[in-house]
Amino acid sequence: MKRVVHKAYTHHQETLDKYLINFDSMGENYGNQNRNSLKLFELDGKLINAKSFKVPNIVNKLVYRFFRKSKAQRSFEYAGRLLEIGIGTPQPIAYYEFPKPLTFFKSYYVSEQIKCDFTYRDLNHNFEIESHEAILRAFTRFTFDLHQKEVHFLDHSPGNTLIQIKDEGYNFLLVDLNRMEFRPLDLNTRLKNFSRLTPHKDMVRIMSDEYARCLGESSNKVFELMWRYTLEFREKYERKKRIKRKLKFWKK
Repeated sequence: MKRVVHKAYTHHQETLDKYLINFDSMGENYGNQNRNSLKLFELDGKLINAKSFKVPNIVNKLVYRFFRKSKAQRSFEYAGRLLEIGIGTPQPIAYYEFPKPLTFFKSYYVSEQIKCDFTYRDLNHNFEIESHEAILRAFTRFTFDLHQKEVHFLDHSPGNTLIQIKDEGYNFLLVDLNRMEFRPLDLNTRLKNFSRLTPHKDMVRIMSDEYARCLGESSNKVFELMWRYTLEFREKYERKKRIKRKLKFWKK
């Protein structure tokens, strides 16, 4: 077993070990369990969550064993880096890896469980949310701040931003952090980063208007590019769904 525990939680290492070694029989299931398993545990009166990443395929077992950091390690390290530069994300607590002698097996990422009012996905499905447009514009400024700080969040999708309503405005926190780059971003990369968030043209128009204000660019230019990338993503997404349906016709 390999473990790395945040310095603020080292005195809880024994309890964390117990939770992760007995992950299958302890804790409370939380959220969708289809791909990765997420469980809640109590630690010193607070809720924490532990994410168990799906066992990789045979090729990735070798890659993660010898050549690449695991998803759990990347999540832990990226969370720390985001917090250092003032980007919201749940406090990282630890990551654990359970390798075999010649291959990689299981990994877990542990972080604080955060209460939120909703996620970006709720904005897609409920246009009656109070101050819907104001939240969307605040989210766009948050994304602009990400880009200015040279953060390219590759999984910038509807379920991966938690939204909290505060007296002073809105608080945004990123989750599912294992796919991320840290580098300067050109305009096309910045606007393509919005492509997975929503299929709704009106929402893209609001985000493009706010992002154009942040950039000092033409609103029409930003909208045309942002909407083009959104359509390209939707076409690719729907094509993959059609192919999967054809490949799994035998399940009907």
